[in-house]
Amino acid sequence: MAVSIIPKPLAKINGSFFQKDILSLSQFDENSLMHLFEVSSHMRFIAQNSLSADILKGTITTLLFYEPSSRTRGSFDAAIKQLGGATVVVENPQQFSSVSKGETFEDTIRVFESYCDAIVLRHSEVGSCLTAAKIAKNIPIINAGDGVGEHPTQALLDMITIYEKTKKLSGLVGVCGGDIKNGRTIHSLLNGLSLFPRNTIYLLSPEILRLDKQTLTDFRKKGLKIVEIEDMHQIPKNADFWYWTRVQKERFDNMEEYKKVNNKFIVTVSNYNKLAGKNTILLHPLPRVGEIEPGLDSDPRSEYLRSQIRNGMFVRMALTSLVLGKLK
Repeated sequence: MAVSIIPKPLAKINGSFFQKDILSLSQFDENSLMHLFEVSSHMRFIAQNSLSADILKGTITTLLFYEPSSRTRGSFDAAIKQLGGATVVVENPQQFSSVSKGETFEDTIRVFESYCDAIVLRHSEVGSCLTAAKIAKNIPIINAGDGVGEHPTQALLDMITIYEKTKKLSGLVGVCGGDIKNGRTIHSLLNGLSLFPRNTIYLLSPEILRLDKQTLTDFRKKGLKIVEIEDMHQIPKNADFWYWTRVQKERFDNMEEYKKVNNKFIVTVSNYNKLAGKNTILLHPLPRVGEIEPGLDSDPRSEYLRSQIRNGMFVRMALTSLVLGKLK
């Protein structure tokens, strides 16, 4: 029996981020999101003007990454240092920490809880961040990706990018293409968009990479209209955004199966000009491995290497400041 990737109810933000674990977009509400976006705009002003800021001075955040990362780890590191905070960066603890000696996940969390004010955690297993949150009694855990589960801070930067470019988060028409089954960024984005009314999302993926039926049903119960399509020519004209993802090779046990579905749906200059509207923005959480043609990088509608990636640092500056109680 399939198990839904939508998490069970977690502590809601309800306007107060202080000391809250940030594990899923389902914790948010419209007002909390808009407040975070407002603070993110302030953080953009600080960063873009190279202003001296000591908002996080005296705080230490551990970045504990069991899986590889460039943007999430790097932007959290930069975000915290931009505001005068310090980081302890632990990459691949399976090899370069006491985990390699047999230390349990529980003990690792307890150890770093003793050193810092917050832990940003990436792990390969769904639910690992929730487990860490139950272990850490005194500091917040921020989910930086738990297997194929969720990646809430990525969805926050995705949503602020969509909001800035379309001026709305309700009544949207969006297209998500690629690895829908394993795409934790898509799972979080769908959770976020389900908080707003009248959103319609078209999901395009090979059959073996579709959402399972239970998760699909759960998203629809939350009010999100989801339409599964099988071909790029079924994409609606003038969608507000396209959100493309890579097929996640690391989630496959059989490389032959991976080769069959990898880059089945590629966004090219030709098909984007034909199928997208003049204001349809193109997003990608990165890394990109062939599913978007490089010729689209200079297209003014392409945001994946411009505002989308920059918003990552601004959102993480804001979120860390709010969670640690340095801003309200």
